[in-house]
Amino acid sequence: MANNGQSDVGDSGTARETTLFRMVKCESFTVEAGQGMAMSSGDYMILLVAGGSGAALLENRQAMLELGTVLLLHPHAICRLEAGAGGASGYRIDFEAAGRQVRLGDKTGVTALDEWLASWTHPLGDAAAGLLPEAEHLHRCEAEQDELDRLDRQVRFQRLLLSLLRSSRGAAICERTARQAVARSVAYVRDHYSEPLTIGRLADMAATNRWRYTQLFKEETGQLPIDFLNTVRIDKAQQMLLLTDNKLKEIANAVGYSNEYYFNRKFKQKIGVTPGQYRNRNSGTTRIFAPFLEDYLVALGVTPILQCMHRPWGRQDYLGLYGVPDFDIASDDWTVLSGHQPEFILLDDGYRRWGMERYSRISPVFKIPFNGEDWRFMLRSIGNVLGRQRQASEATERLEHQIADARQRLERSAAGQSVAVLRISGRSVALYGGSACGYTGPLLYRGLGLSEPAIVRNMAPGVRRIELSWEQLEELDADHLFVTFEGEDGGRELLHSGIWKSLRAVRANQVYEVDFMAWMNYGVLSHGRKINDVLQVMGG
Repeated sequence: MANNGQSDVGDSGTARETTLFRMVKCESFTVEAGQGMAMSSGDYMILLVAGGSGAALLENRQAMLELGTVLLLHPHAICRLEAGAGGASGYRIDFEAAGRQVRLGDKTGVTALDEWLASWTHPLGDAAAGLLPEAEHLHRCEAEQDELDRLDRQVRFQRLLLSLLRSSRGAAICERTARQAVARSVAYVRDHYSEPLTIGRLADMAATNRWRYTQLFKEETGQLPIDFLNTVRIDKAQQMLLLTDNKLKEIANAVGYSNEYYFNRKFKQKIGVTPGQYRNRNSGTTRIFAPFLEDYLVALGVTPILQCMHRPWGRQDYLGLYGVPDFDIASDDWTVLSGHQPEFILLDDGYRRWGMERYSRISPVFKIPFNGEDWRFMLRSIGNVLGRQRQASEATERLEHQIADARQRLERSAAGQSVAVLRISGRSVALYGGSACGYTGPLLYRGLGLSEPAIVRNMAPGVRRIELSWEQLEELDADHLFVTFEGEDGGRELLHSGIWKSLRAVRANQVYEVDFMAWMNYGVLSHGRKINDVLQVMGG
């Protein structure tokens, strides 16, 4: 087919052209000393500072303004400029995407521009020297009507935009590198909290200055570095206070405080009680809130004041907590919890996902070290926290006997037969992994001795779960399938597909739907329910 001599695609099949951008207007701006000015546009906007200083506010972000600072703004963004003592001035250029949405690699030109705009402020320094004269010329010639003059303005604008985007792309790369370095330093703080860490040392590790490091650190964690370090140290101290018999001085030294008095003061500031009071306060506690750890409480003979639920997932009905009020982890807030007057709150690492840090305003919070796959450790740890060591030992012994008896029975009735577990939703089909980790693998494969199908051995040997493509689903070669659905009816249309009907387990009528909350859990009673479900269909 003829293409009129124009080609969007090179020999390699990659598009060569990008979306064209057209300047709409260029005007100057001035903000008097100590004054502010709001700017908004329906198009893309460039703000180029030609003199003075100040600050720019966009949503919850702030950037300092000085000679040569450039701000690139998305359409419909509202930016407020606050001038310093000497005022601020510069140029504003509005421009729009024009012409066809031609692709640049695997992105449109607009998409590529928007990615560069993700880092919205660009102090270009010396690079701005070449941009200011161009911006001044564009403003000076704004009113000219001659066709050649208008063409000249567009050409000059394209050159300015090209220079700007090249510079900002480099700045964005530097920004990503800096953020990655700060994220690594956050992980370093979590692992080396007992060391004498300073902001200067951490900033040096991230190869950035203290001011920029502090800014990026707060964006990453929501806290200033020193506050984050103290939070990590106090969290570890809480664990040691309840899980060990170590003396307070030993705990203070272990978490990075060389002075026991200072440790006591920081602990009380954070938790509301002294370390000694915290260690003794939970003894005999009956009003406990433990979101998604209720399984362990029930196994220890403790009834929580609330049972956590999540509307898309449902309730933990398998626990039999009838009459215990629900607490929707996604929609109920801490004021609802406060009304139930918990004396003690027990959290695992999931508290970050659900924003449960604020629960410490209500009562003492213990953040238990999470090791979901090791149910024995979790049960023993919670038993220690609640002073129920004997009940923890008895519950451990009961489940170990249940696992051993089930393994012997399955060795007789299901030798050599493989099983797999699928979690199906309207968005994805997830396959749970092998014997190393996950809600099901350690129990089914290592505990009960059932066989892993080839797809689990090859694709998910050391992961909790993976999402399967349609092509990968076709390779699911398990003899038996245990399936749970996330949401009321999400994903059930899969059961009518040709791919599903072609699976070995489906053809053999060996597919079993199981309770979502019971199987998507690491708890003691959860494992007992899984064992009973397996024996019911495979136990002979």
